[in-house]
Amino acid sequence: MSILYKTGFRLLTVVGIFTMLLVSACDDEFLNTEPLGSISSQATWGDGPLAEAFVFNVYTFLGRGGFDEQMLASLTDEALFTHPGRRIDIFNEGNEAPDNTAWTSGTYSYGNMYSAIRQANIALQELPTSTFTDDELRERLMGESHFLRAYYYHQLARFYGGVPLISTPYGLDEDYSIARSTWAETIDFILADLENAITMLEGKPTASGRASMLSAQALKARVLLYAASDEHDATKLQAASPTMSQYGNIELVAYTSGDQEQRWRDARDAARVVLDATNGYKLDLTAPVSAEEGTMNHISIYMGGGSAAPGVDAQASSELIFERAVASTYNEILFAMFNGPNGYHNWAGNTPIGALVDDFEMMDGTPFDWDNEDHAEAPYTDRDPRFYANFLYDGAPWKPRPADVAARDPYDEVQTGAYDSGNTNDSGETVYIPGLDTRESSVEDWNGSRTHYYSRKFSDPDPAVVDNTSNFNTLPWPFIRYTEVVLNYIEASLEVGAESEALDWLNRIRYRAGMPEITESGDDLVDRYRNERRIELAYEEHRYHDVRRWLIAEETQGRPLMGIDVTANLKEGQSAHDPYHYDTDVYNYIYEPTVVPEEDRMWDDKMFFRPIDRNEMNRNELLIQNPGY
Repeated sequence: MSILYKTGFRLLTVVGIFTMLLVSACDDEFLNTEPLGSISSQATWGDGPLAEAFVFNVYTFLGRGGFDEQMLASLTDEALFTHPGRRIDIFNEGNEAPDNTAWTSGTYSYGNMYSAIRQANIALQELPTSTFTDDELRERLMGESHFLRAYYYHQLARFYGGVPLISTPYGLDEDYSIARSTWAETIDFILADLENAITMLEGKPTASGRASMLSAQALKARVLLYAASDEHDATKLQAASPTMSQYGNIELVAYTSGDQEQRWRDARDAARVVLDATNGYKLDLTAPVSAEEGTMNHISIYMGGGSAAPGVDAQASSELIFERAVASTYNEILFAMFNGPNGYHNWAGNTPIGALVDDFEMMDGTPFDWDNEDHAEAPYTDRDPRFYANFLYDGAPWKPRPADVAARDPYDEVQTGAYDSGNTNDSGETVYIPGLDTRESSVEDWNGSRTHYYSRKFSDPDPAVVDNTSNFNTLPWPFIRYTEVVLNYIEASLEVGAESEALDWLNRIRYRAGMPEITESGDDLVDRYRNERRIELAYEEHRYHDVRRWLIAEETQGRPLMGIDVTANLKEGQSAHDPYHYDTDVYNYIYEPTVVPEEDRMWDDKMFFRPIDRNEMNRNELLIQNPGY
């Protein structure tokens, strides 16, 4: 008996004993890899395909990437998770503690990452003495295992700081107690793994979703960027945070010595290696594309080029450096359904909040401003072309409605407002009809956005792809993409004073989006860069870390949670559309930013790092808890 096991990295037919080991990949949770680690060395490491299957299994701890039903975006000023009781509010309201941990994705949870590291350690222990005859395959698997171990330690480090460094697989009867390494030691360990990966993967064939020399170089650039950032410079971190200044083990989360500027130069050099080795997608432009092309460029990028929708460019796959290549789990398949409008029978999961929506510039490059009368009267007009690729808002065109809803909306437009029916009640008050995509919808009055926005990003615009349980919505998750490395290069360039180089690359990104060039310098240029990074990488799991690296999380995490109320009033002499249709000739639209009361968000300095769970602390008496917990 055999099964077809779709990892994100390869379509693999597994026979015999591996059927038993890999069948659980069909589940929504991560693969239990312990049985695979116990297969005899003769069986596993004496056969090239079996050894390769073992390493494929190490990849599975990458999980869904960011395609969780609950996204990291909802722990930032990007999104609100609509459905209460999922432990996200524990984090956002500052109540997380070691014995009351908030939601944590399996892609960075402390215990799951160490399970992944153990599997990588087994491969790195056994491969050097493996007896199969394909030396090139052996070296490639060694390189991939070094990369994966580095990636998993990198995940731990950016959420928890310095961690226990384990380089060999523990046996059942061994003492698991080991102290945390310093931040500096942890970064050095990760970089050493990546150098080994770069050496061992050089010249090896590349395959979608598998580690390559380029992906190892790109991860090295990211790790060095994080290492150089203010969050991990003890002097700056302690100056910015009373909690951190009182922590007696600051070396666990930051450098206590060394030259921060040199760290920035190292980060810049590492990013430049990637920029010189390959090209991203449409980053050789010298002037902005049209607004329409800018929108489609952004859609093409987040679709990985893989959509049959008109205008989606398959060449955008060149943007991907390391990705989850094929949807293989429930969460990936249904991701668009998790986040789409309830009037399409979707679940409105991680809905954009006003802070993110408002940070998208006007088409002329000026900031959007609710105090500007023209902006407030038409907030969805003449915005950054990426705005239309990222959001669904009142009146936004979208896919055909499901068959049971089509008669109520033959125009295929998102409805998140309240619309004048043309009638009054017994008290003479106007009767408003709630939109099909509100929480008062006549389609579903539970799965609706509380902010009155929906995310469009990572949803296939192809009308033939129906976002429900009967249709796959498959697309890659970008663990690392080229534009992130470009942005890393820009940031490091700004830190070392290379402004002209930073401007050149920043404007290349803007040209691709159809936006005008920027010309600022100094602190103003840093602000423009940070906003550009926010816009370009929205929902890609960078914002959580960026605001901490820059020591601005108090400004972003602690501000009120805002949405939008939309009211459509009939103009004098006009009759209501039936069914409703967005029409500025018939209706006056009023847009009112409003506070969303579902989460009382706040910032506490302890939130720079996640707490180590009490159970982990109890298992390892040598662990030291993170500051503030």
